[in-house]
Amino acid sequence: MRQPRRKPWRRKAILVTAAILAIAWVTGFVSFAVTLPSGEPDETARTDAIVVFTGGTLRLETGLRLLSSGKARKLFISGVHSGVDVAEMKRVWKQAPETVDCCVVLGYEADDTAGNARESADWVKSEGYRSIRLVTADYHMPRSLVEFRMLAPDVTVVPHAVHPPHVKTKEWFKYPGTALLIAGEYTKTLVAVARVWLRRGLSALFANGDQDT
Repeated sequence: MRQPRRKPWRRKAILVTAAILAIAWVTGFVSFAVTLPSGEPDETARTDAIVVFTGGTLRLETGLRLLSSGKARKLFISGVHSGVDVAEMKRVWKQAPETVDCCVVLGYEADDTAGNARESADWVKSEGYRSIRLVTADYHMPRSLVEFRMLAPDVTVVPHAVHPPHVKTKEWFKYPGTALLIAGEYTKTLVAVARVWLRRGLSALFANGDQDT
């Protein structure tokens, strides 16, 4: 038996919807790419702690340097590989090994950005800290902020973006590898934002339900 032909208006509606979504994604992507942190971060502010989301040596070195210069009481490094300990940190950071002994805390539980945020937020809350300086790569900063602020909205976050030399953030449109990296990060950030909205919506729904009972 022959299937009925899909009505032309339905096909047109699907194509128009797909085109609108594609245009919205491209527009958002370009806006995301051109607004990524590009300058040198302001290092004048002091916070209760420094939090590093691992993923590159530049992030770790920056966190240790900021700690040794007195920008915070402690440094929390999230997503550390098993087998790495404080002794290894001392070998990496020979400038001020005593700083590593007293003030560096390693987190081993996280294996992605959401895990970094969860592990870090739990530690910050357990310490009773109210402000952090968050160190991660420039292209990774927007999603990191979304993930962390979702879990610790009352904590003040000072973004501190580092600029990996192999990622050409300022001229992303000239480098396909960088463009693909940023496009992937943009899409993941959209998913993180959607998760925040869903979480807030569910919280509001359950709150209203409790008031009605």
